[in-house]
Amino acid sequence: MLHLRMITPPHLTEEVVGLVERTVGTTHLVVLAGASRDPVGDLVLCDVAREAADELLHGMRSLGIDESGSIAVENIDLSISRHADAAEEEAPGEAADAVIWEQLAESTHEESTLTITYSVFMVVATMIAACGVVLDNAILIVGAMAVGPEFGPLAGICTGLVRRAPKDAWRSLVALLVGFAAAIVGTTLFSLAMDALGLFHPGILDKARPNTSFIWQPDPFSFVVAVLAGVAGMLSLTSARAGALVGVAISVTTVPAAANAAVALSYGEFAQMWGSAEQLLLNLLGIIVAGSLTLIGWKLLWRTQQPRMSRLPGTPRRKMID
Repeated sequence: MLHLRMITPPHLTEEVVGLVERTVGTTHLVVLAGASRDPVGDLVLCDVAREAADELLHGMRSLGIDESGSIAVENIDLSISRHADAAEEEAPGEAADAVIWEQLAESTHEESTLTITYSVFMVVATMIAACGVVLDNAILIVGAMAVGPEFGPLAGICTGLVRRAPKDAWRSLVALLVGFAAAIVGTTLFSLAMDALGLFHPGILDKARPNTSFIWQPDPFSFVVAVLAGVAGMLSLTSARAGALVGVAISVTTVPAAANAAVALSYGEFAQMWGSAEQLLLNLLGIIVAGSLTLIGWKLLWRTQQPRMSRLPGTPRRKMID
């Protein structure tokens, strides 16, 4: 269940209340007239089943509540109420399958904005991966994959494309490109510094590296795995199962490919550099294509549920079972 807190102008309160009452899966409706001071208005509270929340939020925005008042959404970790149980039973579908587009857009916006923190994570993750490819150490490679924040901008691109929000997609693309550019430049300088300290040496790229050679030798599986990771990643975001994102992060060879490209560039090994660049591009393309198609699929699926999200006039709420 989700808890909605809305500040509404007095002249729109009845419409807001009517919208809540018409939407299936809603309960615990409270109206406090004149309770809000800034902005001035009424306070409307309600709980809604997650699978019906997106339709209700869309209706609220169509009334302009986001402009003239406010809409706040909170997750309810525990709700001990027969009314809540009845509301969840009334809403079509399953909560784990529901997509709340406003929430998805907000979460991807935070993760896909070019910030100092994001850039530092990208550079540090790529440097860790550089140590991994030099030492042929799979543990360091996996650690670098987990640290890398690149899935945020990738998800932002997918969300922006599907929601037809070019500004959001462009912002995410800039963050992705600038982040990888900074990571490759920083890691190239890092590689040169390590060489000056005697920790890296020119022959490291020529020796056999069975644990990490796949990084600069892309094959069809590189794209296949990226596609599967894109599907899993978007499912994780839309279902609020963030734990699955760790698995997605360590299944694609984005950060390690950028790291190997940087190390190869520092030593003039252009064959490995281009192979790593190809690996990086294949992974990025696979994730974007699969992530976008996954969101389109969910959008079409939930569109079939829309007729069931509203009650017909005069239809009573589902009675609670004793």
